[in-house]
Amino acid sequence: MKFGFLFANAGPFADPATLAYFAQSAEAVGIESLWTVEHVFVPLGYESEYPYAKGGKMPGGETTPIPDPLLPLAYVAALTKSIRLATGVMILPQRHPAYVAKELATLDVLSGGRAILGIGVGWLREEFEALGVPFDTRAARTREAVAAIRSLWRGEPEAFEGEFFRWGAVASYPKPVQRGGVPIVIGGHTEIAAKRAARYGDGFFPGRGKEQDFVHLLGVLRAECEKIGRDPAAIEITLPLPARDPAAVARYRELGASRLVMGPPGFDRASIDAGIAKLRSELLDRL
Repeated sequence: MKFGFLFANAGPFADPATLAYFAQSAEAVGIESLWTVEHVFVPLGYESEYPYAKGGKMPGGETTPIPDPLLPLAYVAALTKSIRLATGVMILPQRHPAYVAKELATLDVLSGGRAILGIGVGWLREEFEALGVPFDTRAARTREAVAAIRSLWRGEPEAFEGEFFRWGAVASYPKPVQRGGVPIVIGGHTEIAAKRAARYGDGFFPGRGKEQDFVHLLGVLRAECEKIGRDPAAIEITLPLPARDPAAVARYRELGASRLVMGPPGFDRASIDAGIAKLRSELLDRL
């Protein structure tokens, strides 16, 4: 089983020294990946419901620092050797796929093939409206953007023609180091997110839910794979760790997960050290 830490760029990790210590400490104990989050900005007084916390609001309030999701990963790439660098998640329909393709390919080259592109369709309508991006077409834009990104990662220049994005044959270099391109992980905790992962994801990451919810969603994913003739084993499953308990890890492995992610072990040097020591004693050293 692989383990990852979420929120690697939020709040106190906007500070480069804290981020560096966090990343290097995680790598030293065998944590496989760091995952960053994204909001380009947060409209004050937003009414959309944040789906990952009780109360419907993002933790930390509207002014908590949320740096760009990719630049901190590039910074960490220069300070580490093995830990994977993931967006968890990038709000893909807010971005032009040509820039995403270039940025992720660059990160993959700089890191020696450690990039993961986790994507979501977004939930904050007010943010889309402020950016001038239609909220109601975000799912279709996401699907098309994934196809466009993969087109740009292929070996030979080719044209792309879609509803939202189109261009003639173009050259986009560098290409990702990883064979087949950077893995694209579909985030979301709904049935349609599971179906998206089956249709065009390299991975699936439902960011919230209980064990029975994941059983249901993975059943939806496998049923959709059977419908379209795809092997569900080709889709890597990432789940949030419910408890730092070897029994929970075993249950989630049986569900099909190969990676479990959790919140940061701490938010400064002392609490990171204490949190990692606790994680080792409660979980890592017992596996």
